[in-house]
Amino acid sequence: MDSRSIKDLLYEQVSRIGKAVSSPKRLELIELLSQGEKTVETLARQLSADVKLTSAHLRTLKEARLVVFRREGPYVIYRLAGDDVAGLWVNLRQVAEANLAELQVAVQRMVAHPDKLSRIGCAELMAKARRQEVVVVDVRPAEEFDAAHLPFARSMPLAEIRKRLSELPKDLEIVAYCRGPFCLMSDEALTLLRKHGYRASKIREGVSEWQAAGLPLEQAAPGRSPVKEAVAASKQQRSRNGGATRRLESAANHMPKS
Repeated sequence: MDSRSIKDLLYEQVSRIGKAVSSPKRLELIELLSQGEKTVETLARQLSADVKLTSAHLRTLKEARLVVFRREGPYVIYRLAGDDVAGLWVNLRQVAEANLAELQVAVQRMVAHPDKLSRIGCAELMAKARRQEVVVVDVRPAEEFDAAHLPFARSMPLAEIRKRLSELPKDLEIVAYCRGPFCLMSDEALTLLRKHGYRASKIREGVSEWQAAGLPLEQAAPGRSPVKEAVAASKQQRSRNGGATRRLESAANHMPKS
């Protein structure tokens, strides 16, 4: 094989990664999996896609060696092949934000409180959290917090904040974070906290950005099972569907007879 053929082969192999991440949905899957391992069902729900389409995207990522999977009973659980895959997502997003004006405008539009971004750096934030001068809250689902979270952060999933407001001090600033710059959970948390009189801000960075910067993360032990999370979500969905069915049946029973 001559040198030109060898170079073509090398670039062709690298291009497999580019092809694998050329889909918006597959990029989002990488971001979701950078929060921790998940079942196909959980990924489909978080992706707002059906299981069949989600599985197809995951197969493409697997063929490019970007994800691996294991089985637990009837469930297939995926995770990233390595921390470098999460770093690839962070670097790709940063390049896009630096060079695409359209993306910059879109990011500004999606941020509900651009004036409430925390102005302090990561190191200073951790120093303040260590001295208990701020409270850092992780508003992602609890199983993602268990997989990895910022030091000194406390888990307060977005769905639970309203019920747990009494756990937060009013005399300290609350700093929220979620999955990263493209995640809106911290914005929703910020709106709720400020509505109830808390001094609140947020940081754009999530665990992927934190890790890519070489900063330490912590893990909760033991972690919640991704299968248990998928089963719980499935039960909640069936409960909601059942409630909707009962309401429809009740409405039909009360309709005037013609």
